[in-house]
Amino acid sequence: MDFNDTPEEAAYRAQVRTWLDANAPKSAVADDGEGGGSMAASKAWQAKKAAAGYAQITWPKEWGGQGGTPIQQVIFNQEEAKHPVPGNPFQIGLGMCVPTVATFADQATKDRFVGPALRGEEIWCQLFSEPSGGSDVAAARTKAVRAPDGSGDWLISGQKVWTTGAQFSDFGIVVCRTNPDAPKHKGLTMFWVDMHDPGIEVKPIHQMSGGSGFNEVFFTEVRVKDSQRLGAIDDGWKVSLVTLMNERLAVGGASGAGWREFMEAARAVPSLDGGPALKDQALREKLADWYVQAEGLKHTRNRTMTALSRGQTPGPESSIGKIVSALQMQDLGNTAVEMLDQFGIINDPELAPLHAAFHTSVMFAPGLRIAGGTDEILKNIIAERVLGLPGDIRVDKDVAFKDMPTGR
Repeated sequence: MDFNDTPEEAAYRAQVRTWLDANAPKSAVADDGEGGGSMAASKAWQAKKAAAGYAQITWPKEWGGQGGTPIQQVIFNQEEAKHPVPGNPFQIGLGMCVPTVATFADQATKDRFVGPALRGEEIWCQLFSEPSGGSDVAAARTKAVRAPDGSGDWLISGQKVWTTGAQFSDFGIVVCRTNPDAPKHKGLTMFWVDMHDPGIEVKPIHQMSGGSGFNEVFFTEVRVKDSQRLGAIDDGWKVSLVTLMNERLAVGGASGAGWREFMEAARAVPSLDGGPALKDQALREKLADWYVQAEGLKHTRNRTMTALSRGQTPGPESSIGKIVSALQMQDLGNTAVEMLDQFGIINDPELAPLHAAFHTSVMFAPGLRIAGGTDEILKNIIAERVLGLPGDIRVDKDVAFKDMPTGR
């Protein structure tokens, strides 16, 4: 592991810092409920980055990128995080959806979608999870059947759930059941869809955190052309894996109030004996555990960065980051809310300590333990692909999807 920039990386970091100092916003924009900040400000910042080639650094130049390296993208992200930039509602589209479209669609489709998505003119969402499937993407029941008029079009009907950003998305990628006679992993097909189609209904889900970033999405005989198909018929699982691999990287690092913020609060809050809570021995033990976890996460990310710097592909170890960070966020938030007593339940950025950061962590952490794969799914990945343990026994591996028992 190498913690230092190479001379080339140091030069690139200096170049990025100069550009950000000249172009990044000087103050934060208030949240407008559209997904992490003013949508207008987010689109303006995305367009500015795209014009300078910083929107997706690793994308080829003909797509509007720099043809750069993954470590250059990491460097830009690190430096951008130091500025009060607006929210990023384009992350799912640019990180997961558009790369999938670019991998499996024809040239005309790529030409149509890549540029507008890069510039922030169009937003994408990912339509995978379903009410009956949980984290099992291959259990999708949303079906796509050929239109009876012989046009070759498809009709999509069904329901998706927990779709982030669907309420403001223009397009989406959706995985559908096209062959119920095949085992569940072999009868799926993926399509891209226009989210403004009248057959698509989006219903935001009000979360206990107060936000409504997730949605239910209903499809009622939504007609799509065969040219909207991504990959071969019944080969949608292979296409889905491309998207899921990118998703795990995107949600690998949790945000929220951390152990440093906890220390700041613990210095100011009195314990039962009247002294600072930070001097409480039980609390200090927890703080030490969180510090060790945070350092472990930092060095795991550094290993990933080192691999990127050397031109290597990071392995499934990135699954470790989300498990540890989501659990830490939940534990730390719960402890902080208890420590703050009546102030811990206040969800008011103007009145609550640290702008209600701990309250937000408590409400957001449970969802983070589901997003991008549940703790249990990621533990299986680590066990099988990192530790080399035997895989779970799958009794449904060769069973036709239509013959799988349900509702028992």
